[in-house]
Amino acid sequence: MAATPSRLAWLDALRGPAALAVALHHSAWTFIPEVWGVVDRRIDVGTWGVFVFFLVSGYIIPASLERRGDVRVFWIGRAFRLLPLLLAAIALALLLGYVGAFDLHPGLSRRPLPVVVLGNVTMLQELLGVPAVINVMWTLSYEMAFYLLTVGLFAARQAQRSAAVAVALALAAVPLGILIPRAVISGRVDLVAVFLGGAALVVIVVTAWAGGRTRGAAALTGGVLALALVVLGSRIGAWQGLIILAMMFAGTAIHRAEQGTIRWRTAIGTVLTVLACGVFAKDDPGWAPALLLAAVFFMTAFALRRRRFPRWLAHIGVISFSLYLLHPLLLRLSPNLPLFFLILVPLGLLTYHLIEAPAQRLGRRLGRRLARVRASVSA
Repeated sequence: MAATPSRLAWLDALRGPAALAVALHHSAWTFIPEVWGVVDRRIDVGTWGVFVFFLVSGYIIPASLERRGDVRVFWIGRAFRLLPLLLAAIALALLLGYVGAFDLHPGLSRRPLPVVVLGNVTMLQELLGVPAVINVMWTLSYEMAFYLLTVGLFAARQAQRSAAVAVALALAAVPLGILIPRAVISGRVDLVAVFLGGAALVVIVVTAWAGGRTRGAAALTGGVLALALVVLGSRIGAWQGLIILAMMFAGTAIHRAEQGTIRWRTAIGTVLTVLACGVFAKDDPGWAPALLLAAVFFMTAFALRRRRFPRWLAHIGVISFSLYLLHPLLLRLSPNLPLFFLILVPLGLLTYHLIEAPAQRLGRRLGRRLARVRASVSA
């Protein structure tokens, strides 16, 4: 069987099954709810998929930032990686909602349009008490919080403390989850949402374009803001929200151990600590098995990372963001489960080649240009 030689092919081999698992979770609840109810009581397949994504992000995102060594290039890369497809998917969701082919969150019509736009475009809506246009966008809020924390640690020259950060977040999750079980930032607090969302946007812009101490101060402010948003604004509660961040930093710890900057026993201890604090974060019998199996799946793929993975599996991973973001839009348009996936995968390929790939190429060209300008100025 043909295989891909890419050094990071194993990450795509993780992303593909993770995206398909989330799509299966939502589509099975739609088309075969009685059967899927039995499965879901044993393992939450959707949770398994998103935690695989979180581990992958934790492993690769800080490494990407440190490899570039430029916060501006990092944010440009993230913007061109996520926003083009996100904006297209939001526009499609609103159109389908208008014609009655997609169920928009009822709270969207009750919130001012600027609040909805700010929350969803910054991808922080989950932590600002703003309804998402597409329900699966909730994970992007935690990705954004992780980016802000990662940039803050990088600016403070504390990036190598990933294991300690993961353990601290996991240990703090339990008492904070008990003390703050529900989001404090919630409901219709529009001014608060605008202020915090605007602050996050300003932090990103200043971090990307300012220099010297101003950039460092903005990056640190962004990290503190991200942590506060997760603790006080997480719709799923501070316990689960902090465990998500801890799991991502546990993925970073695995990368550190691979690079030899921390000991393997430290990295493994970090993962086990996060799992021990996280398995009781949700009163759902399918939650704990999902967390544990996500970690096992990630570590198994990591152990096999030098082997060749099937090319088709890597290709599914490449289009995983399209599969993840677009699959809720098809639930009302597909007659049954098999046709749902027969439509979803070609649609993911189409949007990847028409939207994602060109935007990523443009982002890389712009990043290289900025890097050359920076090098010439420093010379």
